[in-house]
Amino acid sequence: MDNIVIAKNAGFCYGVKRAVDEAIKAQKDANKRIYTLGSLIHNNDAVKYLEKNNIFSIDEKNIDVLNEDDIIIIRSHGVKESVIKNLENRNLKIIDLTCPYVKSIHSKVKDYYEKGYKIMIIGDKTHPEVIGITGWCNDEAIVVNRAEELDKIPSKICVVAQTTEKKKTWNSIMEKVVKNSKQIVAFNTICSATDIRQKSAFEISMNCDVVIVVGGKNSSNTTKLYEICKANCENSFHIENAQELTDNILKFKGKKIGITAGASTPQWILDEVIKKLKL
Repeated sequence: MDNIVIAKNAGFCYGVKRAVDEAIKAQKDANKRIYTLGSLIHNNDAVKYLEKNNIFSIDEKNIDVLNEDDIIIIRSHGVKESVIKNLENRNLKIIDLTCPYVKSIHSKVKDYYEKGYKIMIIGDKTHPEVIGITGWCNDEAIVVNRAEELDKIPSKICVVAQTTEKKKTWNSIMEKVVKNSKQIVAFNTICSATDIRQKSAFEISMNCDVVIVVGGKNSSNTTKLYEICKANCENSFHIENAQELTDNILKFKGKKIGITAGASTPQWILDEVIKKLKL
């Protein structure tokens, strides 16, 4: 159906695909239940799929139940330096699947913190990626996601961004930082995959009557795609899977429908949505 337009860049990014593929491989190699420190990815359907493959998430507060030599995976979001040390002290077998882009942020933050810079993270302070980053500067980072939140800006500052942050947010905050700080080191660490997906979402939302954004409701990057689409197209909907294609959405069949998906959305979920819209 030529009335359905799929964003050029939708679905799994490199870091998430790598994490899922490596986790499944690790479980097959070990031939036993393995664990991920928190949900491997922010997608409920994908988490259920992993559980069927004997891969289960566990909270850090519950790792006491694990035995020596149990396998635990650090997900693509990354964790604090102290968390890694804690896992090592318990003699667990650690598979570190932190996204390479996130690992790079950890290195930058640790380096400049030790050089005496105050660290600023542009992002959501409650997101696991940001919580992990703060742990590489002794949990002393300033975390903001709106320029209005900035009050006193240190004169010597190192700025990084959550990989899924919107470029617009980065620009508005940096404009204020540049005006108020004397010594600035800034790394725009918004992932290129995130930027590309956001641009694709912007384009389809400008040219479609309806936009459907597919991905977990707890997925930061998917939520930001939805916000971008909603700003351009009032008839934008954020759904997790094909089962959430309600009559309120399906009534738009025949209209020009744009579809995009977050970086943690498996292709099979996206395919099911497309198939239902084509029926």
